[in-house]
Amino acid sequence: MDSRKIALNAYRVMAYITGTGLVVLVCIAMPIDYLANNHQPVAIVGALHGFFYMAYVVCSLVLAERCRWRPVRALLVALAGTIPFVSFYAERKVTKLVRDMPPPSSRRPGGRSVRRPEGAADQQPDLRA
Repeated sequence: MDSRKIALNAYRVMAYITGTGLVVLVCIAMPIDYLANNHQPVAIVGALHGFFYMAYVVCSLVLAERCRWRPVRALLVALAGTIPFVSFYAERKVTKLVRDMPPPSSRRPGGRSVRRPEGAADQQPDLRA
């Protein structure tokens, strides 16, 4: 399986978890805190969202590295988990962007092939002059 696909799947899972946690925090826990003066839901959901947001940032940075994004795009995707409902939008856009990318080539940036022909490991170049 392609490493970009694995990173994308991890990012997608964390985007949904982070987005859901943030919506629950803002739309349910915070009104309970302000209207009923009950601080416990904000403490619990806020801590969970913070933990999952850290994992979301790691997954988004891994995906950015695998896709060779510019730092600005990586930063914007990472910040999408801080605004309610934006992580869902960002997840859709990122998924489309990554799926539309050409498959990774089997060549290294230096022009050398990553895969060796069969039996190449057994053959040693003759270095005698």
